[in-house]
Amino acid sequence: MTTDTLQTAAEPELPGTLLLVDDTTANLQVLREALDGIGYKLLAAKSGPSALSIAQKALPDLILLDIMMPEMDGHEVCRRLKADAATRHIPVIFLTALTSAEDEARGLALGAVDYITKPIHPELVRARVRTHLELKRYQDCLERLVEEQTREIALTQAVMIESLATLAEYRDPETGGHIKRTQNYVKALAVYLKDHPRFRDTLDEKTIELLYLSAPLHDIGKVGVRDHILLKAGSLTDAEFETMKKHTEYGHDALFITEQKLGGSTFLACAREIASTHQEKWDGSGYPKGLKGDEIPVSGRLMAVADVYDALISKRIYKPPMSHEKALGIIREGRGSHFDPDVVDAFLEIESTFRNIALTFADHDEERKALGGPPETPPDEICEVETVLLVEDNEINLSIMRSQLSAMGFEVKTATNGQQALRQISEARFDFILTDLEMPVLDGYQLVREVRRLEEGSQTPTPVLAITASDFDLNDEKARRVGFDGYMLKPLEMDVLRRKLAAIGCSRFGTGSKTSEAEPD
Repeated sequence: MTTDTLQTAAEPELPGTLLLVDDTTANLQVLREALDGIGYKLLAAKSGPSALSIAQKALPDLILLDIMMPEMDGHEVCRRLKADAATRHIPVIFLTALTSAEDEARGLALGAVDYITKPIHPELVRARVRTHLELKRYQDCLERLVEEQTREIALTQAVMIESLATLAEYRDPETGGHIKRTQNYVKALAVYLKDHPRFRDTLDEKTIELLYLSAPLHDIGKVGVRDHILLKAGSLTDAEFETMKKHTEYGHDALFITEQKLGGSTFLACAREIASTHQEKWDGSGYPKGLKGDEIPVSGRLMAVADVYDALISKRIYKPPMSHEKALGIIREGRGSHFDPDVVDAFLEIESTFRNIALTFADHDEERKALGGPPETPPDEICEVETVLLVEDNEINLSIMRSQLSAMGFEVKTATNGQQALRQISEARFDFILTDLEMPVLDGYQLVREVRRLEEGSQTPTPVLAITASDFDLNDEKARRVGFDGYMLKPLEMDVLRRKLAAIGCSRFGTGSKTSEAEPD
């Protein structure tokens, strides 16, 4: 992006909105006369509280602010503007009769961009305003470009992780849902443990998100294991098992090389850590290094529980799926030997969440049956859905899910919060709504309440599904109680969506067996 391009992108269609603040009517009139007729939209306030109120509502492009005012002076107004995330980006030019260097330094220290002394000279005011508006628009353009590039990098990162994880999945076709299940298990454990004294310094929100993004790569090293070992139907020989164990080293080395080429990558470092340590055991009897206790990174300890639980409840060519209750018993027995005791305690506290995740991303009806859930709804019972409203505040997730839904043949409309969604719902009819739960302005719970209020008495209410990556205690029964028709865990799984749509179609339009109405809780 060249400087010329930035300048072109920064050129406004209109000069902008200015807020003029002075307690004296005569001074406001002088400012109006100086700036009128140029195309600016001029707003005025005669006190500090009034200026703050207008700034928060109108978000002007620039504020000219008198310092010496009763009730609240300009310094305090500026301090409050800069303390508010919504207004801190607005440039402030102080207007004052104070001329000392100390006064000017104080104003600039509070965040003002310039200082104009009274009496006001119209040509000087116009020049300063024009200069700072141009600077602000140039800065805004740069920030937009940085945000766009950041989104592109994050999207590339997410797609790369998905692609690499899918590559490992292709080598072991029986474990299609394993990646999504373990990814959500790890996040559920991390969220539960984030306030625990042993983990709160490690498991902050950023780290939890990194774990969630990186977890799908825990078995990437299996691409280096030969098929006759990886896909063997019977028990492995000692020599074959030694070869299988090397998948942790293969994964570490592959990710380390990529990480170094990128100049050090936080998410790849986290993925490498998980790939190389998820087979270590608390008592030191694991592999590849025989790490013991807290020598094992937290990420590896979380994945160890997630990976073993999923292996137990999953169908393999060499074994049937185990029941949830039996899997619980085995994890409990491994407390203090195989697994970190505190991680096992957390697992036992949220075991219903693990079962919920396992049912959501189950690969086979045998697994659903072992977990106590109903069989999969046949896909030919799906109701007709053409236009979908997708509501998601995370732009990366929004972009990925929009692409997934478009690939299914849906016409996809999007909104980044509940308020935007309500505006679209009032203007058009949607066949289906997918909404995130945690959003600014109006969250998913508030949105569905408003949708149900607007559609009160309708014979064909719009189906609404909740989508979440954090509310692991939510299930279909709880979702229906608050107005949703069901829920889905992120990342969005298209086969699960088809089942959900089929179940809603069956219960709502009578196009199939009533036994398929209840989805796994």
